[in-house]
Amino acid sequence: MFIHLDLDCFFVSAHRTIDDSLFHIPVAVGGRSNLNIFSSKKEIRKISENSGAFVSTILTNEGQKTFKEYFVDENGKIRGIITTSSYEARAFGVKTAMSVNEALTLCPHLKMLPPNYPLYHELSTKLKELLIKEIPLVEQFSIDEFFGDVSGYIDESEVVAFAYYLKKKIYDELKLPISIGIANTKYLSKLITEYAKPDGVKYVSVDNIGNFIKDIPIKEFPGIGKAFQERLKGYGIKTLGDIKKNQKLFYSWKQPGIDLYNRVCGIRDNKLTIEREKKSIGIGRTFDVIFDRVELKRRVMILCRYLCFLVKKANVNPLTYAILIRYEYKVKSKNYINVNRIFNEMDFKNEMVKLFESTDNHKTHGIIQLNITVSNFAKVNEYTYNLFEYENDTKKRALTNQMQKLRNKYGIDIIKSGFEIKK
Repeated sequence: MFIHLDLDCFFVSAHRTIDDSLFHIPVAVGGRSNLNIFSSKKEIRKISENSGAFVSTILTNEGQKTFKEYFVDENGKIRGIITTSSYEARAFGVKTAMSVNEALTLCPHLKMLPPNYPLYHELSTKLKELLIKEIPLVEQFSIDEFFGDVSGYIDESEVVAFAYYLKKKIYDELKLPISIGIANTKYLSKLITEYAKPDGVKYVSVDNIGNFIKDIPIKEFPGIGKAFQERLKGYGIKTLGDIKKNQKLFYSWKQPGIDLYNRVCGIRDNKLTIEREKKSIGIGRTFDVIFDRVELKRRVMILCRYLCFLVKKANVNPLTYAILIRYEYKVKSKNYINVNRIFNEMDFKNEMVKLFESTDNHKTHGIIQLNITVSNFAKVNEYTYNLFEYENDTKKRALTNQMQKLRNKYGIDIIKSGFEIKK
């Protein structure tokens, strides 16, 4: 038996834990691309200690800024995208991914809040700690979602009462409303949670699963993307009930089709992912169009500093570096290189600037996004170094480690290279 727990309007609910005036009014949290990492101003940033599908690994508290300071740019234009909205705001049509400007048009008295990522991650961590004490197996699926496996621990006849007990405990200790779905398999419990919202509990027994899913549109099932939805519609499959009727078709698509069919029908979907091994680490930013290549290289260097901090924090040695450049007019260019050296900040920055120069194939186009990623993490004794460079690489790594200690103590911005400082 599985339960899925999803915090209701989490970012808004988090702000309500520290500000009672936000209750019972339309509230939304809006985000902007965190471009202050490119600024010369000093900012206080934290690093998330959690794992899972989080908003950001580098956490900045924007919550102390006023609406004008955060959402209004230097030209007086309102910027930002709605991240989370309260149910009071949703009643006016305010939705996630809507522009802040459009949301304020629909709901002029909407209370807009800048994000406070350290608060969200603190509450998420506390919730995980609470759940681990109550449930034998817990998987953190995202910053505000968790799965729990209570098989053999809670009797099926008592699982609804247990869910209400968890709801009360979470609200009493953290002041956070949460919705809980219960089913015999993992992904069905996640689907069912949508029908428990807001702030409710819903349980569907094995005997009633077929009747429950028969009219649910395929787009509502977790893991069915838009492209696959269109493919299924080509076969006349529009609901989860249609999937259940077409076992032979899905089984003919081999493992992907078999896995989807089994998930929808509640068959053999019973394994939680307790820890996810990271395959890559990346960072990127979107910004207004920039043509100045010197400024763009400066931004690459800054992204490298942040990514280096995350790499050292993860204690890995990446051997593949990649960059993605997005231009105006939906044009993009990407490339990667493989290296065979001990990871250090100086060489990493130099390699990435060179990679940017060689990947920038449209030099007359303005650039609106930069993403850099490292992957192919090497294990100890799994690869060999160039012996002539080994001693030099070791010294550079030692310097990188010393900078890491200072940044851990005083912040990521405490040490910068001269090129990073804007003239």
